[in-house]
Amino acid sequence: MALAKSRSLLTVVCLIVGCTFFKTITLFAQAPGKNKALHELFASFYEERLKLFPLEATSQGDPRYNDLLPNDGSAEHLKAVHDFYVQYQNDLKKFNDQKLGLDDRISLDILLDFLSRQLGSEKFHPEYLSINQMYSLPLTMGQLGSGTSSQPFKTIADYENWLKRISAFTVWVDTAIANHRKGIQAGMVLPRANVMKIIPQMQSLAQRDLTRNVFYGPVTNLPKEFPENEKIRLTNAYKNAIFQQLIPAFEKLAGFFSSEYFARARTTSGISVLPDGDAMYRHYINFYTTTNKTPDEIYKTGLKEVGRITSEIERIKKSIGFNGSNKELFGYMKTEVKFMPFRTNAEVLKAYDTVLAKIKPHLSKYFSITPKTAFEIREVESFRAASSPPHYRRPSFDGTRPGIFYVPIVDPTKINVTGWAMESLFIHEAIPGHHFQLALQQENNDIPQFRRTMGNSAFIEGWGLYAESLGEKLGCYTDPYQKLGALGNEIHRAIRLVVDVALHTGEMNREQAIAYMLEHEALGEAEATLEIERYMALPGQALSYKTGELKIKELRDKYQKKLGSKFSLKDFHDTILKGGAMPLNVLEKYLELSFK
Repeated sequence: MALAKSRSLLTVVCLIVGCTFFKTITLFAQAPGKNKALHELFASFYEERLKLFPLEATSQGDPRYNDLLPNDGSAEHLKAVHDFYVQYQNDLKKFNDQKLGLDDRISLDILLDFLSRQLGSEKFHPEYLSINQMYSLPLTMGQLGSGTSSQPFKTIADYENWLKRISAFTVWVDTAIANHRKGIQAGMVLPRANVMKIIPQMQSLAQRDLTRNVFYGPVTNLPKEFPENEKIRLTNAYKNAIFQQLIPAFEKLAGFFSSEYFARARTTSGISVLPDGDAMYRHYINFYTTTNKTPDEIYKTGLKEVGRITSEIERIKKSIGFNGSNKELFGYMKTEVKFMPFRTNAEVLKAYDTVLAKIKPHLSKYFSITPKTAFEIREVESFRAASSPPHYRRPSFDGTRPGIFYVPIVDPTKINVTGWAMESLFIHEAIPGHHFQLALQQENNDIPQFRRTMGNSAFIEGWGLYAESLGEKLGCYTDPYQKLGALGNEIHRAIRLVVDVALHTGEMNREQAIAYMLEHEALGEAEATLEIERYMALPGQALSYKTGELKIKELRDKYQKKLGSKFSLKDFHDTILKGGAMPLNVLEKYLELSFK
């Protein structure tokens, strides 16, 4: 929520969301306007950081650094990033937040929190584990190089830019392999189960048949207006880059992980066995949940939530007259033919269009602000479909690339509408979940640019899961099996609190965690395995969803109780979305100051 110069907080709030929700607010009379020196620091931080992380600029639709690909695992780059963060941390600490207006106080807190967490990660050497089957630069290269992602291929300069990034990637690969060798020496290695997923990904990206090579897409789709001689030149340049640089680089990665690294990969599942693994896990809990909760606290919360949601499932099970156990119910939902109605990929995508049509008439009751940015539903690229969950990709800042809900489809006949819980999944990943939150944040010109681009998993994923809880209000979950699917999604996030902690504290191994998941929710073994291996690759990340959701619900209930009949759920949602993503401790402060 912006605080314009020479205006009171109430005036601005009324302009943004109306006054109903805020009638009991104590005003900051003549609250300070924007601090010029602080905003100059915010602006320089944002600009300088893009040079260090040019892929972020590309993802935002900023073309200035589309030819750059830093060797981010090199000692030089790591030092440059460290020095950059320390410099800004020291500069920001010079400001007295008590003398700042609401918006500036929140911006300062968000950035200091971000810098602290980033610097805290350094001692655990993430560069030793920079490649996993979920998120890594090699996979990003496949997305960008396909010509269907954020890397533009509209001009001759665009095509030249990507060739430069290809050249830089070959250097990155050598450094990544060297860093993983350092990880071997330090005893910091990935689980073998995860390595087994990486190998076929690298092999797929090394495809020698150009008609099936993802990096040949931009050549297949060369703009018609290019001069013929340029088309010939670029075609030859891309063929050379694919055969002489990209394929050898991916073959090198596939060879390294399949032989040298696999032989030294660990058979254990969690990071507690790594050097300083307990401290590492506590750090990642703090990093992803933006709380100081202990593993034990999170584990107990998970057990409590699993129990609560299981009771709700039992209630619905009785209402539909199913007399078997929950496990039998899950088995029925997984295998019953009527829950797998799709025969083509197009039918799967159309089903999500139907969910959107169901939601649209209800949105204005609970949100007075909606994104101007376009939205699309797309199929995940084939090379990553087998290992990618459904997910949302934020739009570019200039609006040329829409917000995209990506749906992975390997075999449409095996997609289960209850197992996937299509309604709650769409609400979370798309509307009013990630698309509303991320697109509105990017469109908000009243907050500093760094706040429009940054986020944290606890807020973003917490909002997505909170959005799922609005399903009935949005006209969904009228089918009891879709409601069971929604509860399945919810218990899935609660189960994560149990199994993530158990994996990374050594209380469960991969097989035990898979078994726990299969016992408590409607997932097939392949899906459960994919999930557990995700948690193994990204310790603590999966804790953010439920932690964030519970915090948003806690704050909603707090202000509903405080304001009584003056409480407006629509205004509560608008206030959160206007503020944009922030750490949960800062969110609590933001709402406290807003409703003071």
